Amino acid sequence: MRIKAILFDLYGTLIDIETDESMEKIYRGISRFLIYQGINVRWQNLRDLYYGIMQEQLLSSSEQYPEIDVEAIWDTLLARQGLASKAKRRDLKIYLAQLYRGLSLKRLRRFPHVKRVLNTLRLSYRMAIVSDAQPCFTWAEIRTVKLGAKFDPVIISADYGFRKPDPRMIQLALDKLRLTPGEVVFVGNDMYRDIYCAHQLGIKTVFFASTSGAQAHEQVVPNYRITRFKDLLSAVEAIVQQ
Repeated sequence: MRIKAILFDLYGTLIDIETDESMEKIYRGISRFLIYQGINVRWQNLRDLYYGIMQEQLLSSSEQYPEIDVEAIWDTLLARQGLASKAKRRDLKIYLAQLYRGLSLKRLRRFPHVKRVLNTLRLSYRMAIVSDAQPCFTWAEIRTVKLGAKFDPVIISADYGFRKPDPRMIQLALDKLRLTPGEVVFVGNDMYRDIYCAHQLGIKTVFFASTSGAQAHEQVVPNYRITRFKDLLSAVEAIVQQ
């Protein structure tokens, strides 16, 4: 069957990113900002509240692989701290989610050769993203590294409440593309969340051994393994020729 589309994981595959959510400066900075919203909460308490609400979300989900909603975490935190106005929380929760992400960010860039490889692939294939991510900051990060116009659809886990390796994440992309598993190739950097996820649907895969992600998973073998993104072109060509 002819390959018609390439599906990509985002973080660790196309985007080289490093974040550190343990940094004290994140919670100190947000705690100080909240003073101007009429909320006084010590940074240590803020950190505990944030992770406590996150855990509540995960425990309340019926999904096997639940995804958190960071906007909802901040909305709940603000409400519990006495901010009753839903209208004010609606805008503030997005701002806080983005501020939290920005303060945790240590590196954000494309991997080498990504732009050139994608420009070549798009001449022959449709391209989509399937990512465990949050829309409130993922779209901005896609734009920052200049990737946005190349992909349709972009499937983001927080929009659905579950994440990879749930095969429904990839099935969502297939449904929007109106393609079958035999008509696509999946490219990812995590042997469990990406490669195992795709193999459940019978999709051929390329594993990109980048700077992050599980390098192995029991009884999971990708169709091709690359260590440089520029080698994706030859890997896809080899799959097409099979």
